[in-house]
Amino acid sequence: MAGVDGSDSSWRAASYAAGLARRQGAVLALVYVQPIPVSSAPGVVGVMAQASAEVAEEIGAQAHRDAERLGEVYRNLRWEFHTFRGDPYSGLVRTADDLRADAVVVGASEKAGHRFIGSLAVRLVKAARWPVTVVP
Repeated sequence: MAGVDGSDSSWRAASYAAGLARRQGAVLALVYVQPIPVSSAPGVVGVMAQASAEVAEEIGAQAHRDAERLGEVYRNLRWEFHTFRGDPYSGLVRTADDLRADAVVVGASEKAGHRFIGSLAVRLVKAARWPVTVVP
């Protein structure tokens, strides 16, 4: 299973996970968790939710385009795309558990502040339920 969010590092993680899945004859699950907007301003939540849904749609479309483009390399790769709303950490944990994932692959955080307060990848590693690979 690979967590994707549209960032370059998440696409590198998806490519890495695709190679693992292909070699193992496994199904690759690409997962995008749409963050729940936090705002108390009227109307802002609806706009943010719509934007998040559009991002999810674009990530799904990008996954399909990449799969078609790399079809020859990964011609025997079976994959699926999952998206839903929620907290990214909780969503990835729940999905990995529900899918009985053999491993979780995510991209390294591109946000500088995560070096101090912890990143999604660090939280997944600390969950210690499955092997976690962090791709730079």
